[in-house]
Amino acid sequence: PVAALSYGGYSEYGIEPARTALRVPRVAPEIVALLTSGLTASIALEQAGRVAAGEVVLVTAAAGGTGQFAVQLARAAGCRVVATCGGARKAALLQELGAERVIDHTRESVKDVLKREYPRGVDVVFESVGGQLFSTALDALAPRGRLIVVGMMSAYGGGWAASSHPGLAEKLLWKSAACVGFFLLRHAPLFRPHLARLIGMWEAGQLRVAIDPRVFRGLGSVFDAVDHLQGGGSVGKVV
Repeated sequence: PVAALSYGGYSEYGIEPARTALRVPRVAPEIVALLTSGLTASIALEQAGRVAAGEVVLVTAAAGGTGQFAVQLARAAGCRVVATCGGARKAALLQELGAERVIDHTRESVKDVLKREYPRGVDVVFESVGGQLFSTALDALAPRGRLIVVGMMSAYGGGWAASSHPGLAEKLLWKSAACVGFFLLRHAPLFRPHLARLIGMWEAGQLRVAIDPRVFRGLGSVFDAVDHLQGGGSVGKVV
């Protein structure tokens, strides 16, 4: 069995060049999650976040397909993890995954918690929500912190409208901080070693792969699956 990360995944059939096909041990939903979400978290934390043991890592949308891996991999690197989510089921998952502090934004203010409990700031932010949460995370950066832009889920429903974050340059400047965009397909040379590591951790029981319990089968279910994902009710990876 092999897997691919090419465009055109919403198709019954496709042609994949052998040089870009990735060997996988078996066909399973967990492999799908490790391919896209696992690779994003693993490579982004290493290349863009440059995480180091002892640092505080903030992961937004942490109970989603990608966030769950960012939480676990940051912990495996010796970091302290702060995780945001929306809802009790998601908060329970994140506590099981070992987050030091879980912030359920439906019950408390992310901004207030970060200001009160992490006054020194956070060293790395793994950010995939955008909008106001991006601004909150930016303000919470510690000196020489790194904010990784993995996505902007809050804007996907209505298209990628231009966002405005006044003072971005100034906030980065005086903290000597960085804001780094991360797009997985720009890092193709790293796919094989990172995927091998992720699959090895999963098979050894060192990495949990949470799959959303709602089942979607066939191409006709793609629309419902995307609606479910963007509706914010999913827990784990939607497959």
